[in-house]
Amino acid sequence: MLRRVELEVRHLRALCAIADTGSVHKAARQLGMTQPSLTTQLRRIEQAVGGQLFARERTGSVPTPLGRFVLCRARPLVAEMTALVSEARAAANRAGGEYLRIGSTGSPAVPGWLRRLRARFPEADTTFHMDASAQTLLRMVVANQLDAVFVHEVEGSPLQIPDGLEMYVLVEREPQFVALSATHPLASRAVLSLGELADERWMVDPAADGEWTGLRRVFTEAGINPRVVHGDNLAAADLVAAGEVVAPCQPTAPARPGRIVRPLLGDPLAVRLLLATRGTASGGDPGTAPVIEPAALLADLQASYREVAWASDTYRYWYQQHDGGQSLPFTVVA
Repeated sequence: MLRRVELEVRHLRALCAIADTGSVHKAARQLGMTQPSLTTQLRRIEQAVGGQLFARERTGSVPTPLGRFVLCRARPLVAEMTALVSEARAAANRAGGEYLRIGSTGSPAVPGWLRRLRARFPEADTTFHMDASAQTLLRMVVANQLDAVFVHEVEGSPLQIPDGLEMYVLVEREPQFVALSATHPLASRAVLSLGELADERWMVDPAADGEWTGLRRVFTEAGINPRVVHGDNLAAADLVAAGEVVAPCQPTAPARPGRIVRPLLGDPLAVRLLLATRGTASGGDPGTAPVIEPAALLADLQASYREVAWASDTYRYWYQQHDGGQSLPFTVVA
């Protein structure tokens, strides 16, 4: 029954996502789908209701009068059905055993985090959700769709923290590096400045909260007006290796064929790494508490972060040049 409910809610959620983002492409990325799949789904929904729901205009996908009517009915249904599925699953989990639902904006530390959590609680049903938007993940914790999330907060673009969350700092200030082609003329340099990359095409992910805002701020401060390409991180990896773009990246980013990672002079770009959990005083059902305490979640995340940080030659070199710049020392983790 829940699977059928989820299918219907997914159709309605797709319509809401297209309306909210103004683009089938952006909505597909938000929903974790390909654009052709979402386009096909939209056509099926339109056939079912008997009319066009969105019109393609210069500003993007705009709801038709029929689309506005459907959306007015869809939004409250999506909210109610999402809550129903979440509460039903929570009840099933409580009856069926231990569970843990975690999410992340994406980090090389996530696989190690999952590995440690499963080792710590092998009997627990552990699920994982990834989203480029930290705000979306925080809202999912408040809505009891996730128990804890690992998110990035871009310096100068603070997240809007919903009520009812407890926040824990993993790293107060993580410098952001730049990824460029291994054949780039500056590839042999150990450290690069923004000025040296002023004429490059920079790729940023518009779905990542604060990424473009933070990058634009440091460009403005440096008096630079770069060319910008919008795309997701998967597309960025291929385009960087091909020499088409450069892109900001995490210092823990692993080596990839054709791509190198370098620190930026003066560390103008930075993020704060946070763990968010639902607060015990948030008024929720105490029976929905996950199997693991925040302290254990944070300890396993810290160990996983140290592991990938130590494995990165570039990040380890950077740390050795900066005394006391991090809240987490780089140590070898067994």
